Amino acid sequence: MKKKVLFLCTGNSCRSQMAEGLLRRMAGDKFEVYSAGVEPSKVHPMSILVMDELDIDIRDQSSDDVEMYLDAGIDIVISVCDHAAKTCPTFPGDVERIHWSTKDPFHGWDVDESKLPDYRKTRDELQNRIAWFLK
Repeated sequence: MKKKVLFLCTGNSCRSQMAEGLLRRMAGDKFEVYSAGVEPSKVHPMSILVMDELDIDIRDQSSDDVEMYLDAGIDIVISVCDHAAKTCPTFPGDVERIHWSTKDPFHGWDVDESKLPDYRKTRDELQNRIAWFLK
């Protein structure tokens, strides 16, 4: 049985969405991968753009409320922001909690190419952390 991994951040628009796409690609079918937010919104278009650069399409991912996953048998919760780590509800069972304090690239909802370096930096940091996680 595959372990279920949930990436968690506040809005589930940038960091957790990128992490979901990255782990799906990097781990193959080793895990079931999800992402959620404590205050979900939508997938940020800038996150989609920087993931496209790696040929990872996250357009069909959804911004979900963490409450949806409380009874989903999640094995590992990885929070990628401090706010989500502090406000995450308690999952039932023996759930492993991991926290990666990752800088939020969010600068509003506009698509602003001058902000792409911030999104790339976050994506690359998450990619490195996931590579470490997979070892």
